[in-house]
Amino acid sequence: MTKKQKKTLCRIAVSMILYIILLAAGRMTDGFSFAPRPVPLLLFLVPYLVIGHDILWKAVRNIRNGQIFDENFLMSVATIAAFFIGEYSESVAVMLFYQIGELFQSYAVGKSRESIARMMELAPEYAYLDLGGNVQEVDPEDVKVDDVIVVRPGEKVPLDGMVIEGDSFLDTVALTGESVPRRVGAGQEIQSGCVNGEGTLRVRVTKEYADSTVAVILELVENASEKKARLENFITRFARYYTPIVTIGAMLLAVIPPLALGGGFAVWIKRACIFLIVSCPCALVISVPLGFFGGIGAASRIGVLVKGSNYLEALSRVRAFVFDKTGTITRGEFRVLKSIPGKKATISEAGLIKLAAYAEGFSTHPIARSLQEACGEQLLIERVTDVRETAGRGVRCRFDGAELLVGNSTLMFEEKIPYERCDEAGTVLYVAFGGNYTGAVVLGDRIKEGAAEAVASLKKKGIVQTVMLTGDRKEAAQRVSDEVGVDAFFAELLPQDKVGCLEQMMEESGQTAFVGDGINDAPVLMRADVGFAMGAMGSDAAIEAADIVLMDDDMRKLPQTLVIARQTVRIVRQNIVLALGVKLAVLLLGAIGLASMWAAVFADVGVAVLAITNSMRMLMWNPAKNP
Repeated sequence: MTKKQKKTLCRIAVSMILYIILLAAGRMTDGFSFAPRPVPLLLFLVPYLVIGHDILWKAVRNIRNGQIFDENFLMSVATIAAFFIGEYSESVAVMLFYQIGELFQSYAVGKSRESIARMMELAPEYAYLDLGGNVQEVDPEDVKVDDVIVVRPGEKVPLDGMVIEGDSFLDTVALTGESVPRRVGAGQEIQSGCVNGEGTLRVRVTKEYADSTVAVILELVENASEKKARLENFITRFARYYTPIVTIGAMLLAVIPPLALGGGFAVWIKRACIFLIVSCPCALVISVPLGFFGGIGAASRIGVLVKGSNYLEALSRVRAFVFDKTGTITRGEFRVLKSIPGKKATISEAGLIKLAAYAEGFSTHPIARSLQEACGEQLLIERVTDVRETAGRGVRCRFDGAELLVGNSTLMFEEKIPYERCDEAGTVLYVAFGGNYTGAVVLGDRIKEGAAEAVASLKKKGIVQTVMLTGDRKEAAQRVSDEVGVDAFFAELLPQDKVGCLEQMMEESGQTAFVGDGINDAPVLMRADVGFAMGAMGSDAAIEAADIVLMDDDMRKLPQTLVIARQTVRIVRQNIVLALGVKLAVLLLGAIGLASMWAAVFADVGVAVLAITNSMRMLMWNPAKNP
């Protein structure tokens, strides 16, 4: 509990004690009948001002700033009017219970922010820069790419980089939600925001702080609240018009009936007070964003970063999921399975792999790395010149002065090179050297753990269509599709073809989500109704373009996030129906004299507490019970 909340709680306690004492004294003395009229007024003003002075001050300040119609104005006018007509105890009770509701609301908002606030703790305060054996503490923003930093046991990793010395276990729970430590050693990449476990690491920095994982996450968290769901925007607009309308309605209710029907004003002023108290929109204004905030917090606890409540609302309506293959469903960890020299070629299997590795020597793609590993020797990269890579086709270059082509069948067709079609399961690279077909290299990729489980779970949760898109060959795509269990796949696609396939899916199935990880996935991620990016291994472009980021690349988080989105929207809608239904009923009853001040307190504070309590259910959401 914060200092401000503790102070409010003390004021509530003091005011309530005084209020109870005054109620007891009033009963013993028959409503202070022995004293002149100003005495009970002054007595009840004490607890009223103790508990309500801040509300009165906020109302005055907002009126001075031109923001008249808010809950502070409504509560001030209603309770002051109640004093004028002699309803002293009711006036104090309304303000007292309103403050109790506000305290409860403040506590709920604080709890809902905790999960997201943990993200802010990722920010490193310092980095230890290795200056040739002299270690110096510096600001992480002052560290440059290729600098070497030292990360000691128990410290946060301040910047993204590659381990060049040391072994340790990294605690990634704050970043990915995964509680099992991850072992790292020399040659492995690590991300900022993780906590080093037991060994000292020397790390070569690969990204400046502004581009690091932790900086990107913090920026996304800070901007998430700006992207509101349609329901939130509706409530904001609704409250803007609703509050002045009911205020004017209350004024008319206090004045017109006694003038038109005759009689005293006291009865109608009391009804107008009830009208004002009931009309306070805090149950809606607070519980709706609180519900979405709770949903974003629940997602962050499982390592899923949602960039705004509008994306949770959109996800709740998704009916189809489209997946990229490499790096999303599969690990993107290719290995050479087979090399098949052409029938007329005089090259060996090892020589064919070496030729393909030279062509891919300037690329950082997983296929290129697997070729270089399979080659097993240091490549003299200066033998390669004039390298041109064409997305969705392959690489053109010159090797020892002769033209070398490595790519798919489309590249062979465009260059009018007769080739021997290879139907092996896997990714096939055709190689042509000096204008002649040389052979084919077959590579395979491993499917990620949990991919098939995630697809099956999505189907159980009502997703009507699951589709995989890939630029790979049909045979390789068919193998992955069968193993994972998607409903359909499209193979041999160029990046622009993926957008077309996605748009077709959106027309056929309705609201559609896309899950990808590569730079070439960025256009599709932006075009989808909801875009998911793989945060651990995904490209910066994909993470920037996506609406939701899976920080540990675990596809099993997809159905869990879908459940969170649906539950969040369901809770928000329940709150809207509850608040509007009860308020409308008590407003009508109050206008005809059938509702008391206590009914008004329930319709305002009681409904707000119920709605906030309902929203807080997302804070207790347990992924283990909602697989």
